[in-house]
Amino acid sequence: MVKAVVFDLDDTLISEKEYIKSGYCHIAEIIEGRFSIDKNQVFDDLMNLFRVSPLNVFNRLYDKYQIEYSKEMILDLVKEYRWHFPDIQFYDDVLTCLSELNKSGIKVGIITDGYTITQRQKLKALKADEYFDEIIVTDELGRDYWKPNPKAFELMKEKLKVNFDEMIYVGDNLKKDFISPNRLGMLSIAIKREDGVYTLLDNVIAEQKPHYTIEKLNQLYSLLVFKF
Repeated sequence: MVKAVVFDLDDTLISEKEYIKSGYCHIAEIIEGRFSIDKNQVFDDLMNLFRVSPLNVFNRLYDKYQIEYSKEMILDLVKEYRWHFPDIQFYDDVLTCLSELNKSGIKVGIITDGYTITQRQKLKALKADEYFDEIIVTDELGRDYWKPNPKAFELMKEKLKVNFDEMIYVGDNLKKDFISPNRLGMLSIAIKREDGVYTLLDNVIAEQKPHYTIEKLNQLYSLLVFKF
C-alpha cells in the first residue's frame, strides 16, 4: 500500500527553463543598471547564448558586449543569479495532484539537489511548505549527499514514518533520480515534461530506469488507484 509520494523539484514540479528565464531577467536588470544596455536586449542575448550552450554564459555575454571583466565580476553575477527570488509557479497539474493525494491520506515530500540558497528561494517562492509534509534539500546534508546518494531517501523514510515499499519517488533525471529508490525497494516513476532538460536522455543502464513513466501528474493518481 502506498503511504507516501516523494517528488523531485526541477522539471518535475516546476520548469527549470522558467527558472532560468527568471534568473536572466534579474541579471538583465543588473547589466542595464551597470552598463546602460537595454535589459530586454540583454535578456534576449542571454537566452540565445544559453541555447547555444549553458556553459560560461556570463563570460560570453561580456565578450559579446566587449566589456572587460574579471573573475570577481563573473562570480558576482553567478551569486546574483543563484540568490535571486524567482518568478516561478508549479506546473499546472501539481496542486490538483497534491490535493488528491492529501484526500487519500498519502503523505508528500520533496527531495531536491541544487545549491541550498537557490533551491530554498525556489521553495519559498512556491510556498512549498504549505503543500508538503517534508522537504529535503540534499545540499544541506553536504555535496556528497546529492542524488544518487541514498541518505536523503533514508531520512525521508524516517521523517514520514513509512517503509520503503510504501514510498514512491517521482523524478525526471534518468541519470540519478531512480538509482537509490530502485535499490531501496521504492517504486520509481519518471515524468517526461515537454520542456524538461532530461526528456530525451539516452543510454541509461538498468538500475537508472524507473518502473513507470508518465507525462502528467494526473496519470500518477490513476496509477495509485488502479495498480497499487
